[in-house]
Amino acid sequence: MSISKLSTVRRADPFLERELKTYEQPLPSREYILQILEEQGKPVSFDALCVLLDIRKHELELLQRRLRAMEREAQLLRNRKGSFILPERASLIAGRIEGHPDGYGFLVPDDAGEDLFLEARQMSKALHGDRALVRVVGVDRRGRREGVIVEVIERANSRVVGRVLVEHGITLVVPENRRINQDILVTPDSRSSVRSGEVVTVEIIEQPGRHSKPIGRIVEVLGNYADPGMEIEIALRKHELPFEFSNGALAEAAQLPERLRPSDSEGRKNLRALPLVTIDGETARDFDDAVFAERQGAGWRLVVAIADVSHYVRPGTALDREASERGNSVYFPRRVIPMLPEKLSNGLCSLNPDVDRLAMVCDMSIDARGVITDYEFYAAIFRSQARLTYDQVWNWLAGTAQPESEVHRRLQPQLQALYALFKVLSEARGKRGAIDFETIETMMLFNEQGKIDNIVPVHRNDAHRVIEECMLAANVCASGFLQANRHPCLYRIHEGPTPEKLTALRNFLKEFALGLGGGDDPSASDYADLLASIEERPDAQLLQTVMLRSLRQAQYNPDNVGHFGLSYEHYTHFTSPIRRYPDLLVHRSIKAVLAGTSYLPGKWAEIGMHCSQTERRADEATRDVSNWLKCYYMRDRIGETFAGTIAAVVPFGVFVALDEVYVEGLVHVSELGEDYFQYDSTRHQMLGERTAKRYRLGDRLQVKLVKADLETGRIDFVLADG
Repeated sequence: MSISKLSTVRRADPFLERELKTYEQPLPSREYILQILEEQGKPVSFDALCVLLDIRKHELELLQRRLRAMEREAQLLRNRKGSFILPERASLIAGRIEGHPDGYGFLVPDDAGEDLFLEARQMSKALHGDRALVRVVGVDRRGRREGVIVEVIERANSRVVGRVLVEHGITLVVPENRRINQDILVTPDSRSSVRSGEVVTVEIIEQPGRHSKPIGRIVEVLGNYADPGMEIEIALRKHELPFEFSNGALAEAAQLPERLRPSDSEGRKNLRALPLVTIDGETARDFDDAVFAERQGAGWRLVVAIADVSHYVRPGTALDREASERGNSVYFPRRVIPMLPEKLSNGLCSLNPDVDRLAMVCDMSIDARGVITDYEFYAAIFRSQARLTYDQVWNWLAGTAQPESEVHRRLQPQLQALYALFKVLSEARGKRGAIDFETIETMMLFNEQGKIDNIVPVHRNDAHRVIEECMLAANVCASGFLQANRHPCLYRIHEGPTPEKLTALRNFLKEFALGLGGGDDPSASDYADLLASIEERPDAQLLQTVMLRSLRQAQYNPDNVGHFGLSYEHYTHFTSPIRRYPDLLVHRSIKAVLAGTSYLPGKWAEIGMHCSQTERRADEATRDVSNWLKCYYMRDRIGETFAGTIAAVVPFGVFVALDEVYVEGLVHVSELGEDYFQYDSTRHQMLGERTAKRYRLGDRLQVKLVKADLETGRIDFVLADG
């Protein structure tokens, strides 16, 4: 539509140009609607708003849709007369509700302001995750702002997984998500075939109200609580993880060839003669990186070849939408929920040995000090020479085993070159000041019934670190390449500690006569220096834990602020496009730069937020499964005594991590002794008022297991006698 055909009122819209680019017949922008309402200074009816905005008859329905969307997003609100008002003028705060297992909740405001406390009576109107408008009514006895729910504007829960409970002839579903603290009444037509204790999925057909519970219909019976694999089925539904591929995605995957076609190699460098190899864990099935290193004058050449997923997964396809929604693969014990269908993740894109594969390559020159002096990105075709494992490679490098096959013997010079380069890169990392926290990783060993047989530590060797340094080098080159060419992308950012956490850390360190350098703006090297200075102390693990908890979570963001922990000015993820969507976006961006074009997938900030959320969602789901399995494992050991270390101090007690068993459980504050214990968050301790008995992070304890509750996933200890 031509601007000249619009009235003066409509041409006054400050965002008219943007609307014209999006719509052939643009409506007034949301911002303009809000501006008009603000100028009126009073509630405005729909008819009056149409006059103010010069809306024509054929635009009425479209405007109503826009206004309804603005209501859903809490930009507008209707009063009892149906007139539109601005929420902030009515002293209403929009946000998302977070439930608490004890019945109360909080409103997390959209404007990132202070959370509002919602008492249990208020939470009867809503469920965890709902969006609502809340009015502040005062301050509770703990000094927190308290609110009342005026209106629930968006419901977050349409399906809920939980356990069936039958009481006095009434069938309920108790949600697995403890933040949803209302039981769901089951309709008579869907309860006849279920038994108490079974795990089901219920579809909510009536949301809760002030005087009514939520009502639902059972749509899926998963089985009994202790069935093999049930913990994963519950986690998938509880955390709303996509686990079934759409028909469109499966159809697109089925149309892909079984092997490479001659046309696939066009425009690619031929690296078939280069002895690239994959080095992964024993149980890995998707191989997305292969490496090669050789001496180059006084320095090195390092080649990192990454599976070219972007060749097969094109923007706008069903496969791309599926990968975007999932955000990443999710790795449960004994089961993987892949980001891409198996034909891609374990087939065409997996760098299996002795078959041609497509790759995006980062080809680097590194000097004798471990500094990357030059690099080049290009598309290639290559053939992995061998599928090696970390333990296998480390045994060869350490001299505890000899290669048995001719292929493996031929690869030894290259593996030695990789190891020599690793030592140089590792030394450069230390000089750069990157933080290297030592943590204990564990692995669960399972029996035939799918339950834990044992939990054992996984020891990282230098073969793991070789690959880690190679991936870091390729990732930092990818971010440098895109930054130098001014192409937007998702950086992997990691900010330093907040002022509040930094103050708390310094106060804690004072207790040990220690200090952290860097003043108000410490660097990673300040952390690294302190870690090095405490390495030999008996309380090193305690100090390291507190230092680690002072840092923020890494996330994906188009605004580059550097990576604090790795001490990089810029960093991104390039090396795992089979299992991480941000890596796939980085590949597309690099290809666009190489082709002299640009890649615009949408709003980068929103995509970054989504990918960060899917990463956290996967972490929470795998943690739930791990906790449930550990709880099941400990059921047969009730009454046993264990040695352990206080791993966390919270207002209601201390969590103890057991030696050798690698399981954590709670000693409730009421079990700490006959005293009033005060929680000190700065010192990470509980202190008895009368006895001055102290329980601090890192302290050693003897505890007895008294409870392992599968329903809550909680493991409870008491202090062992003596």
